[in-house]
Amino acid sequence: MMTGGSAAWQGGIKDGKGAISTMSGALKAYPYGLSSRFEGKPGTNPEELIGAAHAGCFTMALSLILGEAKLTAEQMETKADVTLEKQGDGFAITFVHLTLTAKIPGADKAKFDELAGMAKAGCPVSKLLNTKITLDATLLG
Repeated sequence: MMTGGSAAWQGGIKDGKGAISTMSGALKAYPYGLSSRFEGKPGTNPEELIGAAHAGCFTMALSLILGEAKLTAEQMETKADVTLEKQGDGFAITFVHLTLTAKIPGADKAKFDELAGMAKAGCPVSKLLNTKITLDATLLG
């Protein structure tokens, strides 16, 4: 399987504007730039997209792992906080923190934590990221 995205850019780093698109069309020429990356202005940024991709990948991986354990989630919500920090002359993603809240009938806390840890380590986006990844997982009654 292969999929992807594209980006276009016009101008310099400070005054320039970009547009990000996905092959599926979920994003089509969606704006991004320095102001949306560092100043909280409208638009997206690479770290936000990585966070969404990581949250989605981790949650899908956990769904698969739960199924293998004969469990099915009634509801799962994952947030991925991606930290971008200045390092030397550039920047690096130094940390991703996943926060999961799930309702999984029949799962106990120990099994839930074990399976969530497996998903954190095994999802393809986790394997791609060369950074520290942490997880807080809450099992709702």
